[in-house]
Amino acid sequence: MTIPGLLRLVGPDFGALGGSSQLRAIVGALLTYGLITAVLMIVVCSATWAIGSAQGSWQTASKAKVGLFVAIGGATLTGGALAWANWLLDVGATL
Repeated sequence: MTIPGLLRLVGPDFGALGGSSQLRAIVGALLTYGLITAVLMIVVCSATWAIGSAQGSWQTASKAKVGLFVAIGGATLTGGALAWANWLLDVGATL
């Protein structure tokens, strides 16, 4: 399955709302920027952690480890935002 096909499969149901095209664009952009930022921070922090550990700089390695865990948490929350948006749209459609 391709990535666009997968995104259509797990994407929220925007048909239940008026003005759904603007909402779709806003949510899609925010999720994209959030995930790109989280993945870049995971790469940067893991590389910094490795370099800091190899050079014996425990302060740098410790800060990079905390940054890595924060970035993983951010990626998880950003991914979970899609499920939360689906739930809110389902609740809103039944009201």
